[in-house]
Amino acid sequence: MSANQYPILVLCGDGINCERETALAFEVAGGSPHIMHVNDLLAQPERLHDYSGMAFPGGFSFGDDLGAGLVLGLKLRQTMGDHLRRFIADQKPIIGICNGFQVLSKLGLLPDFSGPRSMALAPNIHGQFIDRWVKMDIHTNSICKWTTGISSIELPVRHGEGRVVFTKGQAKSIFEQLVANGQVVLQYQEDINGSYENIAGICDPTGLVLGLMPHPEAYLFQGTRRTLSAKPALSAGEGQALFQNILNHLRAAA
Repeated sequence: MSANQYPILVLCGDGINCERETALAFEVAGGSPHIMHVNDLLAQPERLHDYSGMAFPGGFSFGDDLGAGLVLGLKLRQTMGDHLRRFIADQKPIIGICNGFQVLSKLGLLPDFSGPRSMALAPNIHGQFIDRWVKMDIHTNSICKWTTGISSIELPVRHGEGRVVFTKGQAKSIFEQLVANGQVVLQYQEDINGSYENIAGICDPTGLVLGLMPHPEAYLFQGTRRTLSAKPALSAGEGQALFQNILNHLRAAA
């Protein structure tokens, strides 16, 4: 099948600032990304179903007014909540990176859109913005299709609100259920922000909707700078494996 049979919607606008890197990652993996402004999608939400997958890139949507990802999450939920649920029911993959993870959480798509919201992303416990490389492990029980075959990974993080928290008084039971379901995907090898059990990424019960704070798409600039590559587009870092995995999954499903 040709790449244009795997069209991927990549949102942009209103403070999102990682759409080009994200689109390139899908393109390198063999997909056909299409960058679309949030307002264009909200004006015609049915266009979502023209795509095989969707990405919520990182950035600072709406300046993180009222909280990271909150405004964008509310706009999407009110305008196209049913379309997003249908998209997931059709088993189409979604990734939310950093601010995109925050949006997925505010939308209630993670950890499970069919149940009450039980997770949020709170300010880092030390109150500081983080901008560094981190090492993470993929949970051995993870069902996430994006991280198939990966046991550990190193990626850059840059966030001020990346601390995973669960419903007060229920954190332990929620975490244990997520682990049992295979929904805990990435965990930092050290405590960088106070996130519950060092969680860096969560997926939904299908393993197709992934939210993570680290930036797997940042291989083009940051990854190649570290290796002093003269040809950035040809020197994919570890994060590219996630995009390759999901394109492989789409091919296998087809």
